[in-house]
Amino acid sequence: MDESLMKIGELAGFFGISVKALRIYEKMGILKPAFVDSQTGYRYYHPEQVQQLNALIELKQLGFSLAEIKNLLEGGMTNDAFMEALVHKKMAFQNAISAAENKIDAIDKITERLSSSEPATKMHELTEEERAWLLVKMVCVEDLHGQSVLSEAIWL
Repeated sequence: MDESLMKIGELAGFFGISVKALRIYEKMGILKPAFVDSQTGYRYYHPEQVQQLNALIELKQLGFSLAEIKNLLEGGMTNDAFMEALVHKKMAFQNAISAAENKIDAIDKITERLSSSEPATKMHELTEEERAWLLVKMVCVEDLHGQSVLSEAIWL
């Protein structure tokens, strides 16, 4: 057996991923071991496969699904299709940033209201109904979009 081969655990540890993840990649045909010992079932990988795994992990972090990654690594995606997919991923991240900024704005408005209001009674001393009304009063945001963002921020 080639001395340069890495065991599945070594490869997983190098990238900080689980052995289970590597087995999933193998099962999906994305990253197959270079050698599987028939007696022990141990999986071994070539050093060249490190680059392939690195690309896989980077693509996952960019929001690509394993099916998309497999298609891309197998050459089943044209440059134009890959560019289009990257644009869609970028837009999704921009939308997430925008949603987070809306939540931050809503929190800032609530904080401003709380700091400018009379000192409130301690929340735990109020009845459930009083607590609900106080929260509505403090958290009330004028527009519907802000209300939905705030509701999502509070209840998630």
